[in-house]
Amino acid sequence: MKILLKVILFGMLSMLSINTYSQNSKKLKVLFVVTSHDQLGDTGEKTGLWIEEFAAPYYYLVDQGVEIIIASPKGGKPPIDPKSTLSDYQTEATKRFYADSKTQLIFSKTKKLTQVKQDDFDAVFYPGGHGPLWDLSKDKNSIKIIESFYNNDKPIAFVCHAPAALQKVKDKNGQPLVKGKKVTGFTNGEEAAVQLTDVVPFLIEDMLTEKGAFYEKGADWSSFATTDGILITGQNPQSANLVAQLLLEKINKL
Repeated sequence: MKILLKVILFGMLSMLSINTYSQNSKKLKVLFVVTSHDQLGDTGEKTGLWIEEFAAPYYYLVDQGVEIIIASPKGGKPPIDPKSTLSDYQTEATKRFYADSKTQLIFSKTKKLTQVKQDDFDAVFYPGGHGPLWDLSKDKNSIKIIESFYNNDKPIAFVCHAPAALQKVKDKNGQPLVKGKKVTGFTNGEEAAVQLTDVVPFLIEDMLTEKGAFYEKGADWSSFATTDGILITGQNPQSANLVAQLLLEKINKL
């Protein structure tokens, strides 16, 4: 009888251990929010998402076992900036994306922002490209999502032009969310270098500064990112992977 009781007790303890491990090893889930805008102002040229800023963080996180759901204002296939597909801008991550039919299919079927909610995710990440300057900067659903993540102490991350999505985001006191916080984003110098200073509706560096943020930057086209609490921002495409690393570190610390 004693032996039988020991076997039963051992079995119960084993099941408890397995359940505890399962709860503690819950798969992380990150929401990616991308632009739906494809017109570069009045130039007649196309814009959209800068593909490196999607591919590098996407594969970094997926390779770490993170589940990613992609959403956009309009849903469906988001526009890719044609310039980001040129040979000069290809990286290992973008090459992997173009060879990855499964991920391309997922990418082509983004959910609408109205179909996702903060409760289902551990963090949110915004890739850049010039598109967000026109749509995500004022999209009410995007604003609500960012505020919901932040107010529930979940990391929010942005790279390059994606901090445009913070333009109208406010804190619980009705102040700009970025006010008094360290942030970065595409520099005025970088925008001038791509000759779009007079095309974009606003400059990321100027907007963040006007909102009261402590804007920081590295050398143009260098990998540079900042963190302020659960807010993570990266300067340019070269910073996309670094932002993903910082985001995962932040999630794992919470």
